[in-house]
Amino acid sequence: MRSAFDFSPYRRSTVGFDRLFDMLENSSLGQGQENYPPFDLIKLGDNDFRIELAVAGFKPDEIDITAQENVLLVSGRKKEEADDGASANAYIYRGIATRSFERRFALADHIQVRGADMKDGLLSIELVREIPEAMKPRKINIGGSQGQGERSAIGGSSDRPASKQTVDAEAEQA
Repeated sequence: MRSAFDFSPYRRSTVGFDRLFDMLENSSLGQGQENYPPFDLIKLGDNDFRIELAVAGFKPDEIDITAQENVLLVSGRKKEEADDGASANAYIYRGIATRSFERRFALADHIQVRGADMKDGLLSIELVREIPEAMKPRKINIGGSQGQGERSAIGGSSDRPASKQTVDAEAEQA
């Protein structure tokens, strides 16, 4: 099923946003997926985020978190408990889901996973946006360039050889 919105006019007038438009157009494909486990996405600051997943019934060693390229994959697989007769628990109703799950999160560029913690049935994954120095905005001075010292006029480069007129004028002054 295609999206009801046509992104082609925007594709023509933007450069480098192909991945974004692909994600928007394909977002309707993911609507039929399960929404298990439920999660919260929390913005802690300008560059800090947290994902909290409700994973009641799972132990930390039953959950795998994998970050690769721009995808965060959280999967859980409940270990089979041996029915050796030692367990006298007979469930009348089982409301806490223990089914296996796989949840994918698309991460923007420069988002890094800082760490994960599990407490009270909530898995918290800390994320941070780390923009490289080369990508950060920098101030450009007008009328001069940094580190070039005496070069203040256009064409006043000391790299070029002096013209014959400049050499003759300097000789006359001496």
